[in-house]
Amino acid sequence: MRNVRVILSPKAEEVYKKLNVDSPMNKQARMILKAVNNKIELIKLNIHYGDPIAKNLIPEEYKQKYSSTNLFRVELPAFWRMLYTITNNEDIEIIAFVLDIIPHPEYDKKFGYKGR
Repeated sequence: MRNVRVILSPKAEEVYKKLNVDSPMNKQARMILKAVNNKIELIKLNIHYGDPIAKNLIPEEYKQKYSSTNLFRVELPAFWRMLYTITNNEDIEIIAFVLDIIPHPEYDKKFGYKGR
């Protein structure tokens, strides 16, 4: 069984740190942070844990910035989303690279979904 490592992009890490700072006094931040930590552990156990995003729907930003050829979505509390891609490092280790941890309106905008 290959080792699975989960890495946060700089943007995702920034959100993760903010959630850590806000969580002692903000119930929603605490709930999202707990869910992110839980989902990361689930991804380590099963790299295909998240819902796959169709290749033609992967935002260009992710293709250009991270060379993403696959993308998975994990639902978080309060309609937040965590997006990650999987890379393979010479068959020794699998890396789940968390690209974004974002609220639903930002997720809708990124994927071109229209509001109601």
